[in-house]
Order: sequence, then structure tokens, then C-alpha cells
Amino acid sequence: MSQPLSLIVLAAGLGSRFGGFKQIAPVGPNGEVILDYSIYDALRAGFDRIVMVIRPELEAPLREHFAEYLTPELKVAFVFQKMDDLPEGHSLPAERVKPWGTCHAVLAAREVIDGPFGVINADDFYGADSYQVLAENLRALPPQTGCLVGFNLLKTLSPNGTVSRGLCQVGPDGNLIDVVELTKIEPDGAGGARALDSGAPVPLNPNDVVSMNMWGFGGEVMDDLWRLFGGFLTKSSANPKAEFYIPSAVDALIKEGGYACRVRASASDWFGITYPEDKAETVSSIQALVNAGDYPSRLN
Repeated sequence: MSQPLSLIVLAAGLGSRFGGFKQIAPVGPNGEVILDYSIYDALRAGFDRIVMVIRPELEAPLREHFAEYLTPELKVAFVFQKMDDLPEGHSLPAERVKPWGTCHAVLAAREVIDGPFGVINADDFYGADSYQVLAENLRALPPQTGCLVGFNLLKTLSPNGTVSRGLCQVGPDGNLIDVVELTKIEPDGAGGARALDSGAPVPLNPNDVVSMNMWGFGGEVMDDLWRLFGGFLTKSSANPKAEFYIPSAVDALIKEGGYACRVRASASDWFGITYPEDKAETVSSIQALVNAGDYPSRLN
């Protein structure tokens, strides 16, 4: 009998560019949020439990929403990403006001994870095929191996501003060689993409594979991530804007040796909400999927 699969949902983001709680922004024909479709697809792919990493102020609205839209038999756990949840020997800097990043959010769920798990963002629509790919790879992961569901860079951009993406270099064996977190990627106006992280625009290959934070891991990786987080704090805790990203942690594990990460492409189209202007396109895209029969008009 295969191990149960958990899905960690990163839902503690501040939504500063969106200007509100995009985790509960209605986008479906009956008020569904993106996360409703994510959970619907995850259950169809065979995930057994959802672990939502949130901030305290989001607990009440999320519980209220899911009481209406999710089935009673679904196992859902809520955990908080706490800024003072730090390894021994480290303390919270007085000037720190923002969360420590996506990998720290994953670590917030370490006490409730005891087997293979996937990771997604709450505000990204990954598509049904993506969850099938993730679940199939999770069931077959050897020890010290992770997996990443990758997407085409050009298909993950927003016309309304810059976005953060993990730019991936993939080897001929399909394993991740290198991943770099870029936080300011935009269309270049000529059918391509460019990064603005260094100030001057840097052209990017629009066909490159990027991470949209759809990862899969064995439960044993939590100890390694906690160790790497301690190293991150030693180097970067004085920087109030420094964040501990999943791609950076996976990249560090690979470069240490003894760890591998498979990269698998999804046949689904990605879309999501970064800016308020993205919402209308997301609503339209979901309605098109409903019209095509890929999703029922009402999920519950």
C-alpha cells in the first residue's frame, strides 16, 4: 500500500502587490477561489491531506470559506508561519517585519509532516495534469530525491508587472543542475522575457524551465531544510529583506552532493494572481475550463 501524500499550501503571503488577501479572492462562477480548484485537482490525483501554512489573521476567513466549499471528509490542517520560529542560537531581529520566505513557510509544517509531500502556492492555478505528475513522482521518489513540476517561462509572465520565478538548468538526465531565484522578471515587449534583478535588463530564454513552487519531497528533507535555514540566518538575518526561498535551498542541497531533484514538465497551462489586473484574466480562464467540461460549475 502506498504512503499517504500530503500537500503543503503556502498561503501566508502578504499579497503586497495585489493589495489584499488574494488567497480568498473569488475567481470561480460561484465564488470559488484558486485554492478550491487546486484542492479539487489534488484530491483527484490522490493526495490525502492538505496542510495550509497561513498567518493568524487568515485562519477565520479560510475556515469559513472551506466550510462551504470543501467536502467534510477532507483532512485539512492549519499551521502558522511564525517569524520567531528559528533554530537554536538565533533570535528575531527587531527590524524584521516580513516573513522569512517560502522555504521557512514549508518548515512551519515540519511537525505535521511524516511522509512524502508536495508544495504549492495558494494563488497559482497549476492545472489537473500538474497534480497528476506531482503525485506520480512522489510515489516513486528514492531517498534523498525531490521533484519539481516545471513550466515554460514565457507562459508564466504577467503583463501587469514583474514576477518572481526560479530559473532552472536541467541536465540531459532530467535532473535539476541549478536553480536561481529571480524576483523581477517581465515580458520584454518583443515576445521574450528579461530579468531586472541587477538593475539593467538581462535577456532570458523564453523557453527556459521555471519553478512555480510546485515541488515534491520526502519527509526526511525537513531536517536538511532546517539546517540550511540556520546557515541562511547566520549569513543574512541582518538584512531585513532577505528571504529563504525553496529554490535556493534545493540548489544548496544539490551542490552539497548526494541529493537529486527530478524535473518533470506539466501539460497544463499555468495562470495566477500577482496584481489586481491579473484577476480578470484568471476569472476568464477558469470559466473557459468550466465551459470545456474540465471542472463542474460548482465544486462542492
